[in-house]
Amino acid sequence: MRIEYVFDTVCPWCYVGKRRLERALALRPETRARIVWRPFLLNPDLPPEGIDRKTYLDRKFGGTARVQRVHAAVAAAGKSEGIVFDFESITRMPNSLGSHRLIRYAGASGREAEVVEALYAAYFSQGLDIGNVEVLADIGAASGLERDILAAYLASDADAASVLNDNARAHRLGVNGVPCLILDGSYALAGAQEPDILLRLIDIVREGQPEAAFS
Repeated sequence: MRIEYVFDTVCPWCYVGKRRLERALALRPETRARIVWRPFLLNPDLPPEGIDRKTYLDRKFGGTARVQRVHAAVAAAGKSEGIVFDFESITRMPNSLGSHRLIRYAGASGREAEVVEALYAAYFSQGLDIGNVEVLADIGAASGLERDILAAYLASDADAASVLNDNARAHRLGVNGVPCLILDGSYALAGAQEPDILLRLIDIVREGQPEAAFS
């Protein structure tokens, strides 16, 4: 089964959704699922260096009170998935293009899932600026990638067009919010759904396929 996980690295609900998907798949060990990480840029027009996060949130949500309500809801959902969100430590709203390029680079050695988790932990639990090339290189190196080669890659524009093309593809498919799961190119589910809902869809897809399709 091919599961396309459409997400952004600066989306807290995508972090929650990732953990819930992993929990659902752990309950169906017989399902041979391959997760394909698909970029979706929530803020493609941000400058490369990003912007002040408080300014961004005030502009998006209209004030501190609403921001606090949103953070409280996300933190509660994250707690149930073992995620500690430290929103107070985050000072930048980064442009996420570079982080998606890092994930694509990591995919060449099969480390993309590890890097996705590391990016989320770095940003949401440690408050690191994942739009910064040096921070991204450190994250990649901690995941086993050669730092010097990776840093040179990140300093270039390699794979930027590919990430932007994938982002455009998601929009063409009708994805207008993340996270969004696309199973075997035919079934889509939006939002950070609970594992029981994910399992229903996984089972529907599996029942429509002969066992040979998983070999």
